[in-house]
Amino acid sequence: MVNEKIGKVVLAYSGGLDTSVILRWLQDTYGCEVVTFTADLGQGEELAPARAKAESMGVKEIFVEDLRETFVADYVFPMFRANALYEGIYLLGTSIARPLIAKRQIEIAEATGADAVSHGATGKGNDQVRFELGYYALKPDIRVIAPWREWDLTSRSKLIEYAEHHQIPVAMDKRGEPPYSTDANLLHISYEGKALEDPWVEPDEDMFTRSVAPEAAPDEPTMVEIEFVAGDPVAVDGEQLSPANLLTRLNALGGANGVGRTDIVENRFVGMKSRGVYETPGGTVLLAARRGIESLTLDRGAAHLKDELMPRYAELVYNGFWFAPEREMIQAAIDQSQKHVSGTVRVKLFKGSATVVGRKSDVSLYDEDHATFEHDTVYDQRDAEGFIRLNALRLKLLNKRTQ
Repeated sequence: MVNEKIGKVVLAYSGGLDTSVILRWLQDTYGCEVVTFTADLGQGEELAPARAKAESMGVKEIFVEDLRETFVADYVFPMFRANALYEGIYLLGTSIARPLIAKRQIEIAEATGADAVSHGATGKGNDQVRFELGYYALKPDIRVIAPWREWDLTSRSKLIEYAEHHQIPVAMDKRGEPPYSTDANLLHISYEGKALEDPWVEPDEDMFTRSVAPEAAPDEPTMVEIEFVAGDPVAVDGEQLSPANLLTRLNALGGANGVGRTDIVENRFVGMKSRGVYETPGGTVLLAARRGIESLTLDRGAAHLKDELMPRYAELVYNGFWFAPEREMIQAAIDQSQKHVSGTVRVKLFKGSATVVGRKSDVSLYDEDHATFEHDTVYDQRDAEGFIRLNALRLKLLNKRTQ
């Protein structure tokens, strides 16, 4: 409620159009002090302008933090241990960033004595849910201000008019128009709005920023070897790398080979369908490699159970339940399965594809003596007859009943 007295609010601030308008609106509407929090999650943009813009708008407490390593190590990698894909295709690049931002906002609110937090998510989208479920899970009594649900700036065009009226700079694309609505971090970049609102319209090639078009990728494949220890990648082509640096390396390799573009219509948690285009080059390579090493090291029962749990896990992350006990329970089961998921995978990157072409592990469950089609002394093929008969018994009995 606008008439509620707010002394200080922590705003998740990117420095872009939406959050810059929100910053001014909070100051004018609530007459409160605004603390800005800008997280460097690897979005690839210089964050100094965000600080400068906040300072120019009278903000006294400004937090700009490099959270790239925390983001990848504590959020992206745990999610990838689940091989999570929402609706079988979306690598959850936006979804997985929200719990970390929400967590730091609450920590900053407590440190600065703020009585409210605010975000720039619209009332039509998923992010409002993700942010606020995080806030309430960590600080149940926090006051949340969601401007898109309160103000009368009900469209992007009205937002731009407000910005121009208050002399807030509006970024333009190469054609001199307001850019696509985007969200970027080290895992991905998303594009929504403008022509993409028509699901029949193909994205413009000049929209993409992290990958070349598959047809423009090199005519020779790139081979990359990724080493895993206990389910997490630790090295690329023999070089040990930190989590953030490893994902950065895979982004460069994947993007240069046209890997990781996805154009989908997804089901939002709030009930509507939306069309989004995503670039996730490193994540796409990593998912292929992870499944490659699991095929070698993970027991069949564990692997199949993981695949059954994955859609539920992905849905929880997509819907904003990162801090919910059911997500933590599934995470514990997944992490237990990863103890022996160690080894090296070789992936071929070629014109938009990431294909596993080799895998090895000191703890492999693959036994060539058992798997060979040549002569062996460890497997008696006659044993298969009893195995088949026992498994066929219920089918025979069922057939008797139905005759």
